[in-house]
Amino acid sequence: MTINLRLIDAHCHVNFSAYRDDPEAVISRALDRGIGMIAVGTQRDTSRLATEIAAGHDGVWAIVGLHPVHLFDSRVDEEESSFTGRAEVFDPDFYRRLVRESNGKVVGLGECGLDYFHRPEGIEPEVFVRRQVECFGVHLDLAEELDIPVMIHCRDAHPEAVAAYRETRPDSDERGFPPGYQAHEDVLALLQGRSNQGHKLKGDVHCFTGTWEQAQAYLDLGLHLSFAGIVTYPPRRCDLAAGLVSTQELARRVPLDRILAETDSPYLTPVPHRGEWPNEPANVEFVAAELARIHGLSPERMNSILLENTIRLFGLK
Repeated sequence: MTINLRLIDAHCHVNFSAYRDDPEAVISRALDRGIGMIAVGTQRDTSRLATEIAAGHDGVWAIVGLHPVHLFDSRVDEEESSFTGRAEVFDPDFYRRLVRESNGKVVGLGECGLDYFHRPEGIEPEVFVRRQVECFGVHLDLAEELDIPVMIHCRDAHPEAVAAYRETRPDSDERGFPPGYQAHEDVLALLQGRSNQGHKLKGDVHCFTGTWEQAQAYLDLGLHLSFAGIVTYPPRRCDLAAGLVSTQELARRVPLDRILAETDSPYLTPVPHRGEWPNEPANVEFVAAELARIHGLSPERMNSILLENTIRLFGLK
């Protein structure tokens, strides 16, 4: 690469409408601070735009693919995300062309995976899960064919859905959930099955917030784990009361050669700017600083490690 970078935001969405007013200013604020970025697509339009943005900037790359929420017509309405999603069918030929015609600027496939948090109305649970699993599998096949990493999205069912199920099955344990609840467990089962069959696998589980046991399983498969602004937030009391490991503790246990920093902007703005909208790639330095604190390293040393990891995983040039 011709630009001198000190850090790279491994997962952001400067290709989203949150930046429609002045995307160049957002990108420049990061690049001027020596912070590069990987713009991640979630369907055809945002993937195409990610490639265009990457092509126009040194220090910016793209990842293209179909997010599982875009497999269905649905309404997503959260504090930081509100949109009407239209159903889209994953077209391998379209995404293959984006990769091959990018002159090395498209460096991965995704974000793809399983999202059990957003449940569209009128879709049977079996169809809801099967369509996501099938689409994820096609992404994995294409990534292996093109020899590029995957950017994995994984989100378990909404806590309210889990609580509602437990009310009907008070004797159930974590292994007793039907399909459509435990996304991490289903992703791991799929990946481990492919690994056992000899398939190659490389990539990142982005914005990781699972359990340490799940983290270990991903690491055993050779994957990286990236942390977003959540790692700067205080641990939730309910998680600690339930005996869950905090995000900070998860990040501390991840080997230094497998850890990445991201913003997932425009979402998850880190402390000290938590609550501001939209988040920006430049704020990845606050995530990196927290990872440095957690690992007992200087910010400069952690930045160097994160930069090297991101360049190596995605083959950035």
